[in-house]
Amino acid sequence: METRPKPRAVLAGTPSDSHTWNLLFVQLLLEENGWTVHNLGACVPPAMLVDEALRTIPDLIVLSTVNGHGAQDARQVIAALRAEHALAEVPVSIGGKLCVSEDRSRDAAPGLLAAGYDAVLVGDTAVPDFQKLLARVAAQRYARRA
Repeated sequence: METRPKPRAVLAGTPSDSHTWNLLFVQLLLEENGWTVHNLGACVPPAMLVDEALRTIPDLIVLSTVNGHGAQDARQVIAALRAEHALAEVPVSIGGKLCVSEDRSRDAAPGLLAAGYDAVLVGDTAVPDFQKLLARVAAQRYARRA
C-alpha cells in the first residue's frame, strides 16, 4: 500500500501576538487532519515567516491571533509573503480574534481577502471552515502531484 506524504503547513502567530495556546490548538487541529506542521510560535516577524516559507514551500501558511490586533499586523505579513514569487500561489489563512470585537473582526475580513489572504476565519464557523480549507488544499496538492 502506497502512502501519500502529508501536506505541510507553516503556522505562526502575528508579530504583536505573544499568545501560544491558540497556536497549540491550531497545530493539533492540523495534525488531526493529517498535516505536518512547523509551528514558528508567537510574535513571528514577517521576515522570519517568509524565510521559513521560502525554505520549505509549504502547502499552506496559517496565521493565528487572539490579541485583538491581528488585523493590524496582517497586512504587513501578507505583503511580505506575496512579494515573493515562489510563495505567490501558496494559500495563506488567518484566523482568531483579529480585532477587539467579533463584529470588527468580521468587518476586517473583506479587506484582508483583498490584500491577498485566501481565507479569513473568525466567529462560530472558524473551525469548520478551517477544516474545509484543509481538505480542499490537501485535495489540490494530491491532484497536482498525480
